[in-house]
Amino acid sequence: MINVSNLKFKYTDSTNFAVNDLSFDINEGEWVSIIGKNGSGKSTLISLLDGLLKAQSGSIKVDGIELNEDTVNDIRDRIGIVFQDPNNQFVASTVQDDIAFGLENRNMPQDKMKAAVEKALTDVDMLDYAEKDPTRLSGGQKQRVAIAGILAMNPKIIILDEATSMLDPKAKYLITNLINDVRTKYNLTVLSISHDINEIEKSDRTILIRDGKMVLDTTPQKLFTELDNVEEYGLKLPFSEQLRLRLKEEGFDISDDYLNDEEIVEWITQYYSKM
Repeated sequence: MINVSNLKFKYTDSTNFAVNDLSFDINEGEWVSIIGKNGSGKSTLISLLDGLLKAQSGSIKVDGIELNEDTVNDIRDRIGIVFQDPNNQFVASTVQDDIAFGLENRNMPQDKMKAAVEKALTDVDMLDYAEKDPTRLSGGQKQRVAIAGILAMNPKIIILDEATSMLDPKAKYLITNLINDVRTKYNLTVLSISHDINEIEKSDRTILIRDGKMVLDTTPQKLFTELDNVEEYGLKLPFSEQLRLRLKEEGFDISDDYLNDEEIVEWITQYYSKM
């Protein structure tokens, strides 16, 4: 679905490459998290994938189409991006009109447009808010509307550009689960830029980059056991992993593999049930 090969890019005012010989493949229906410290090249990579920036060398293919000046609009039709601040995406005074805006630009007939808007709002559980002002919604509701606007355009790929970073923990959890639900329902490919552990855990793969280069391509479950000094990359060990390591230090016979919150609770429950 996404093929990046030997990609290089540097800004005109810099001597260093922001993206430096980066290569990876993402399969259809896969969720891949791109992680790394600020300035590691994550946002530059998103701009390259969407054709907002042009690489000095290397290639990008999306859905089998090589990105160039002739194909950039075709590729953008296949990609929907959810940004950090949904307020920057709203263009209309009601939720339904905001979602319809992109469809109007595609000259969709009114009857089909209405059906597409209703379907998208239903998918994100926001149909009751169709006539509300999107700017007056909560942060989580705003992101649901932003996601609905993308779903209405029928993309093949959703890119999350730190889409949950401005939300409270409950809203982060709900939005992450929503993305996973629509991914499964429509076989969407998801590429996320995130520092949120819960979001990373939902992904199938995690690609860590530093100074525009790939450091690691692994599963979320192996990330924290394979990587030393996670703080160096702008990450924090999840509480479950901190607890697992502490139990290991204290001599408990616990798995050497990463355990998420549910798994470590299950381990503790089983441990005490045997006492």
